[in-house]
Amino acid sequence: MAIDTIAIVGAGAWGTALAQTAARAGREVLLVARDPAVAATIAQRHANPRYLPEVALDSAIRASADLGEAAGADAVLLTVPAQTVRAVCRALTDDPKILVICAKGFETATGARLSEVVAQERPQSAYAVLSGPNFAGEVALGLPAAATLACADATLGRELAEALSSASFRAYWSEDVVGVEVGGGLKNVLAIAAGIVAGRGLGENARAAIVTRGLAELARLGEALGGRRETLMGLSGLGDLVLTATSLTSRNMAFGHAIGAGADPQALRRHPGALVEGVFSAGAVARLAAAHGVEMPISAAVDAILEGRLDIEQALDGLMRRPIRPEAAG
Repeated sequence: MAIDTIAIVGAGAWGTALAQTAARAGREVLLVARDPAVAATIAQRHANPRYLPEVALDSAIRASADLGEAAGADAVLLTVPAQTVRAVCRALTDDPKILVICAKGFETATGARLSEVVAQERPQSAYAVLSGPNFAGEVALGLPAAATLACADATLGRELAEALSSASFRAYWSEDVVGVEVGGGLKNVLAIAAGIVAGRGLGENARAAIVTRGLAELARLGEALGGRRETLMGLSGLGDLVLTATSLTSRNMAFGHAIGAGADPQALRRHPGALVEGVFSAGAVARLAAAHGVEMPISAAVDAILEGRLDIEQALDGLMRRPIRPEAAG
């Protein structure tokens, strides 16, 4: 099918960046904002100063605060926070032809992957997942970037990847929806761990160990849920983890860095500000690991620190005192 019109629901930084991406790819683009003031600013000034103040937006991008307008598009991209995907699906007035999930995380209340949420709420719509090592500001500016577009229907996945790709953004398609979702959701939790290590001043050796052993956890959970190891070693797994666990541009790493430097996790969680998806996913990941018998000590330590069950020294001591075993055994 031809994918000529794309609606993006969620006019935050990532939604705005993807609107730019779709416009560069030659699509007709509608950007739907929850706040009418944001929609009006984008429409009048071709800019989103609240979320991407440094970026001049393509004048062809149309903006609206009416969610009902999205359903008529050939594909609807959901760039809302992970915990609101279910509510947004319910609020859509009609079944979109295709829903593309662009949020990363697990639903806190149920532990469900976001594709499971979409399938429950909009069973008549086809769905796909877009994920990869992408900072919104760089994508919006047209700097080179790549991502994975996963869809169980390989033909549709390829069509979506082609519809979003341009000279500056390359989408690779995959049929491994589970692997792409696990990579995107778990890397946020692991980036918090890397941030804690950096903020505590534990050194680059420790951070490299966290990233590497975190990747092993990501692969174990992904395979237990039905994902493919090669997917988890790709853009949406290893690539995204490397990006978010090595740069303070990552909200998740910056959050962990603040904890490592002495901030109270509970106070940080109450502070209004930028969304930190790993905070919401950590508990769901811990429960999924327990349910599937998957050892994930780093992810468990992050959850325990966020919930106040362990302090950083206790968590580090527990990790360092784990039984010595072959590396491949975990």
